[in-house]
Amino acid sequence: MSARRSRTTNLAGLWQAFDDARFGAERTLNLRESLPTADEAATRLERWLRQKQVEHAEQVLVITGRGNNSEGGVSRVREASIRVLHAMRRANVITEHAEHTAGSFVVTLAPVSALAEAPKRRRHTLPPPPRPPSLDALSEETRTLLRHLAENALDHLGVRDRDRFVEGEMLRQFGAIAAGVPDGPDRERRLQEALRQAMDEY
Repeated sequence: MSARRSRTTNLAGLWQAFDDARFGAERTLNLRESLPTADEAATRLERWLRQKQVEHAEQVLVITGRGNNSEGGVSRVREASIRVLHAMRRANVITEHAEHTAGSFVVTLAPVSALAEAPKRRRHTLPPPPRPPSLDALSEETRTLLRHLAENALDHLGVRDRDRFVEGEMLRQFGAIAAGVPDGPDRERRLQEALRQAMDEY
């Protein structure tokens, strides 16, 4: 019996080593470790996925746990995470997710440019991101990048008289992309990186 348990432990350690090599700490969200409530896990997961999308992480690992110690053996965190993953797919933050183990998921992130194509949701897990009273509150470099992105997006949509719609498209692009850029002293620099990434995708 102890030999079987030892083999199982060794195998689990091997799979963890593979995951560490494939995803690393930067692309792994371990919700099981911090023992959040279901609501806390949902909020944290949505924010993290939006951030990883603008960081162009491509694929990430989300660890929810199996719920072995949960009431009824059902993980509320896992259930909440699955709901978030489906919502993030509809919002064009991710393209797909697949069960990796009984307590984790591999998530494939959508390109940043897909955010502009996402349909408006009736409800938001998070409040809409703050935006400046006008784009004048942004630096000239950020506004220039945002204008180029808006023009590319309108060209992609086949809009002929794009000058009439550029400002509105700039605000729309800002609202979508800024949601994935967390607050911090270098937030505008990270926003610029996300805008450049979106332009590269177009």
